[in-house]
Amino acid sequence: MNMTIPVAREALSQRTARLKTWLEDAALPLWWNVGADKAGGGFYERIGQDGAPCVDDNRRSRVQPRQAYCFAAAGKTGWNGVPWQEAVAHGLSWFDEVYLLESGLYGNLADSNGRLVDPSFDLYNQAFAIFAGAARSEALPQQAEAARARAEELLSLLKRDYAHAERGFHEAKPPRVPLCSNPHMHLFEAALAWEAVTAGDPLWRDLADEIGTLALTRFIDSESGGLREFFDMDWKPLPGPKGRIMEPGHQFEWAWLLARWGGARGHDEAIAKARRLFEIGEQYGICPRRKVAIMALNDDFTWADGLARLWPQTEWLKAAVRLASLSEGEARQAYLVSANRALDALAPFLATPVSGLWYDKWPAEGDMIDEPAPASTFYHILCAIYETDEVLGAINAEG
Repeated sequence: MNMTIPVAREALSQRTARLKTWLEDAALPLWWNVGADKAGGGFYERIGQDGAPCVDDNRRSRVQPRQAYCFAAAGKTGWNGVPWQEAVAHGLSWFDEVYLLESGLYGNLADSNGRLVDPSFDLYNQAFAIFAGAARSEALPQQAEAARARAEELLSLLKRDYAHAERGFHEAKPPRVPLCSNPHMHLFEAALAWEAVTAGDPLWRDLADEIGTLALTRFIDSESGGLREFFDMDWKPLPGPKGRIMEPGHQFEWAWLLARWGGARGHDEAIAKARRLFEIGEQYGICPRRKVAIMALNDDFTWADGLARLWPQTEWLKAAVRLASLSEGEARQAYLVSANRALDALAPFLATPVSGLWYDKWPAEGDMIDEPAPASTFYHILCAIYETDEVLGAINAEG
């Protein structure tokens, strides 16, 4: 390790500034001007590498609140490159119009004409509905009351119909296996977002604490420190190969969330477990040849899937800078150096013919796959850029 803290921090600051310029001058305008279906409503699922939208794709419900969140988050920073308030309303109004069911929950999939073709329940989609509501409330104060009421109603429905007897939520009604950590991760993120917006409303603080505790006691293996994906009805690892899966991207993403939560609560165990999750992701989940985070490990940390996707690189970056902010001396230096490595890993995914797009998949053997850029990835990229910019600002203010 030959970077000093000032050198690593300055390199990271300069590279993040360039990424922020790419985001605000290229990506955000492109995903509004091209990526929004101005005639039919909502956002397209993908944009081709030629810069044209894939207009005939079916559209997952999660894409709409994620895209709306991106424009709300950008607007919150003071960016005015496009009418971002209109973009937020454009995505969320179509989301409610197309996916909102009589039950008050959201369906899963619509066709390109806005016809709901899969109304099935997915906890993941409800999590993003709640998450985007917090951004809507903060970015559009005139809609704050309605956004808060909708989020509280949705959480109430989840608690009534899907609450697990111990903690967390089921994935179906009636309950069936597997139970999953991934949608809980985004509910955790949503709870922290609403807690910030509402100045610590106990409803959201309690939800964050419930999920954080579930992660510490059930999702994270007590012996290895790795976070699992799939569980039986008692929150024990699902039998068979599926129950052994540990995704490097989620080691990083949970590390980021637990570091935020642990830092806010003064929860030393959460921070320690976040550090261990990061260590696992960095030590075992990075391909030595491509220098990128891969998709999946087994619980003995052998590779289960060597495909690299874009989003784990962004979670690596977020976790590194957040843990750097909670560290000093050599530990901070190591996290800042790792954050620079995460930017190295992200770079080839953004090297596209049309600025503002990205590649999504890099196989273990072979070249990056040349295919349309998925809209769902934008949330990961934007969050990583703004998180790094914000946390570095705080670190730099320390001197």
